[in-house]
Amino acid sequence: MLLILSANSLAKRLKAASGGLDLLDLPRFTREELGLFGLHIHTAILAGRPASQIDRFRDQADKNACPCLVLEESDPQPIAGEDDEAEAGIERMLRVLEVGHRLGCNAVAFRLAARDTEAVFQDAVDNTKRLLERADRLEINLLMAPHTGLTSKPDRLTSLIKKIGGFRIGTLPDFQNAAAGGAGPVDALRRLTPYASAVIASTIAFDAAGKHEGYDLEAALTAIEAVGFEGALAVDYRGKGDPVEGLRKSRVAIERVIGGGPEEDEGDDDLALGADAPEVPEETIDE
Repeated sequence: MLLILSANSLAKRLKAASGGLDLLDLPRFTREELGLFGLHIHTAILAGRPASQIDRFRDQADKNACPCLVLEESDPQPIAGEDDEAEAGIERMLRVLEVGHRLGCNAVAFRLAARDTEAVFQDAVDNTKRLLERADRLEINLLMAPHTGLTSKPDRLTSLIKKIGGFRIGTLPDFQNAAAGGAGPVDALRRLTPYASAVIASTIAFDAAGKHEGYDLEAALTAIEAVGFEGALAVDYRGKGDPVEGLRKSRVAIERVIGGGPEEDEGDDDLALGADAPEVPEETIDE
């Protein structure tokens, strides 16, 4: 597993008008201050930034050996259901795929805003296949994160993934979301992680001894290890207080279970993502 940063943990600092963290310094900060080895970033952080800055951000990520691995659309997208809404959602995700490619990402992720009916299920299958056509040309994986409605239950989400088919469609499990079912995170993670190329290791709080509070973090980590997950594990601290300290505690707690640092013999670029990806037309993320 490769431990990376979910930049959403630092969203307020990245958006701060003064005294904040500059986006272009995020890769260096991630490696040197947090000891993490890549980035998972939300579109809200990039909103309104020109294409030239997105290019510079990618350059800094490459320079600091801290690639942007996953770009996630911040808002749930209605790509199934009413025709006008679905078309708008599809157009939005096509744009996000282009920006993900520009950043050199391995994957683009989103949450599906859809009611759980059989008609909507089929719409979701058909319209996601449209997105996958573009994702395949860009050599990007398309990941669905659980969300209320159609994809709220692990079995329903995996059924959708299977029906869509193809090796570029997958899931984006989230520890906190998996634990919200009431029975702990293990069952949901065991069901979703076999389809995942990235997992969100969301954390909430730690006691004085550094033990995670809110759900069993060790059980969640053991669950994804048990199904053979070897992808990017994005550390996402969502608790109170200093997010940097929370991220550091999260990393230490995770490394107690799975170890830390990239594998020395990890020579393939499955996660590092071609720094030499072809140019695409200028894109920027709208508000």
